[in-house]
Amino acid sequence: MAVKYNRNVYHALMMISQFGINMLVPIFLCSFIGLAIDRRFGTSFWVVIMFFIGAFAGFTNVFKFAKKIYETPAKTRRRRTDVQEVDKHGEKLEEQD
Repeated sequence: MAVKYNRNVYHALMMISQFGINMLVPIFLCSFIGLAIDRRFGTSFWVVIMFFIGAFAGFTNVFKFAKKIYETPAKTRRRRTDVQEVDKHGEKLEEQD
């Protein structure tokens, strides 16, 4: 018996994964770069500075990603057979034959 999964579930999991990746990758990359700089020059503060730069970059990525998601119009979850066209103010447009 095959179970048919809803595509919305996969889409939601994909979005959650992208949020996590957009946040964590810059933090880890900048932290490792800061760690390498500290080892090379014998300092101990670059890892902290680069961590915060990575966190700022991650928050910026997540903000841009979320903004792009909310700017695109959402698709309706229910399929309707009697779809009526509406203008940007929500008023019904006249039907054309």
